[in-house]
Amino acid sequence: MCTKISDRLTKKLSSIKNGNYTQSDFIIADAKDADMGGGINGLGFKVDKNGNKKAKTAAEYRASMIEMMEADLVDIMLTSMWSADELTAQKAFDNRDITAAVRLNDATDIWGFRGAKYREFPAEPFRTARLKKARELCELGLYAITFYNNQKIDTAMLNAYCDFREEANKFGMLHFLEVFNPAFDIDTANTNLGTFINDAITRCLAGVAKTERPLFLKLQYNGARAMEELASFDPANLIVGVLGGAAGTTRDTFELLAQSERYGGRVALFGRKIYGAEDAVEIVRLMRAVVENGLSTREAVTAYHDCLTKKNVVAQRSLLEDLEVTDPTLKPEAE
Repeated sequence: MCTKISDRLTKKLSSIKNGNYTQSDFIIADAKDADMGGGINGLGFKVDKNGNKKAKTAAEYRASMIEMMEADLVDIMLTSMWSADELTAQKAFDNRDITAAVRLNDATDIWGFRGAKYREFPAEPFRTARLKKARELCELGLYAITFYNNQKIDTAMLNAYCDFREEANKFGMLHFLEVFNPAFDIDTANTNLGTFINDAITRCLAGVAKTERPLFLKLQYNGARAMEELASFDPANLIVGVLGGAAGTTRDTFELLAQSERYGGRVALFGRKIYGAEDAVEIVRLMRAVVENGLSTREAVTAYHDCLTKKNVVAQRSLLEDLEVTDPTLKPEAE
C-alpha cells in the first residue's frame, strides 16, 4: 500500500508558498536513513550489561522510528527502502498524519561504513533504489547532489539528476533535493562556499520545469547571509531547509534550528542530532518549542537536562558543556 503525502505536510507547504507562514508551519523531518550510507555502522552502537560495545540492530532502529511517529512531533519520516518496506508491512503509517519518504539515491559521498575512504574523493552518482518499487511504498523521496566546482564531475552529477527527474515524472514520484557541501575543501577563489552553492542550486533549478521541481531543499547551513539570500530568492517557488550534520552539543542542535528559521529556513531534517540524543522524542519536542513558542536555545538546553534528570537518564555531557555552541558557523549569530 502506498503512503500518501499527509494533509499536514500539504497544508504547511501551501502556507509557506502562499506567504502565510507562521512558526507552526515549520516542517521537521526525522532522517532515519543512515543505513543507506553507513550500513550497520550508521545505526550506532550500545553498551550491553557486561559493558561490551555492540552494534544496534535494524529492529531497534525501526523501533526508534515508530516511537517518534507515536509522539506525533515530526512531519516526515525519511528512511531507506529496506525500512520503508518493513514499516509499511507493520502498517506503521496507517492513521498517522506523517509523510513517509525514502532516500532515492546514494552517491558515494555518503558511503561512511567502517574502513571506507570514499569521502576523501568527489562523489560518483549512484542509485540503489528503483523508483518503480519506491513509488509502490510512498509518494515522496529524497535525491541528493554535491557540487565540486569541477566541470566534469558536476556535469555527471547534473546529468544523473536529469535522468532521475525523467524517471520520477514517469512514476509520479515527488522529491525534495538535498545539496551537500563537499566533504573536503574545494577552490572557489575568493568566493564564500555558501554563495557558490546558492548559485549552483539556483542555476541548476532554473532549467527545471515546475512539474519536476523539488518540493523543498535540504542543505547545510552555511551561515546567516547564505541562508537569507537563498531563502529570499524566490520563496513562492523555492522552500529552503537545513540538514543536521554532525551530532554536536544540544545547544548546537537548537541554535541550528533557530538560526535557520530566523533567516528564512522553513524545514529541518535532522538525523544524528535526533537519533544521537539521550532522549530523541524530548529533543524534538523542545525543537518545536524553540521554533513555535519562542523558547530560547539556552532555556531549551536547560529544560532538556531537567527532563533527563527526572527520567534518571545519564547525560552525555554536563549542562555547562551542553550549553556551549561548538559549531563555528553558528557562533556569530548565537543568542
